[in-house]
Amino acid sequence: MFINQISVFVENKAGRLAEITGLLEKNNIDIRALSIADTRDFGILRLIVNDPDTAERVLRDNGFTVSLTQVIAIGINDKPGGLAGAMKTLYENKISVEYMYAFISRTDETAYVILRVEDNEKALDVLKKFHIKILTSEDIYTM
Repeated sequence: MFINQISVFVENKAGRLAEITGLLEKNNIDIRALSIADTRDFGILRLIVNDPDTAERVLRDNGFTVSLTQVIAIGINDKPGGLAGAMKTLYENKISVEYMYAFISRTDETAYVILRVEDNEKALDVLKKFHIKILTSEDIYTM
């Protein structure tokens, strides 16, 4: 039930994001979700793609520092309070969220959230117990 997220170390200089996205395009890799956190000199680009193994290889072969991280993807109602319920559930069960980012489905009224938590197994158990929709890698990669 975990999703492989690609994290890429990116220097803050013109053209780096164009280079990364161009490499993914040339290799028919579709980006499903992304987030970038930056400082003055560098950033970390986090990607959910339809083929994480190929993306990792292509980026690594082209000189990028890349890592794969297991994250959790959940589906929540795309309405006020949809995310609050999931966050409250994790908090009440003492699961810290390290970071998250979201995207909205084009086909239904569901928003999807990628979570990096301190304990994936515990988080999955809690989320399932409280009937929060967990997405599989196939769900994400085929969207």
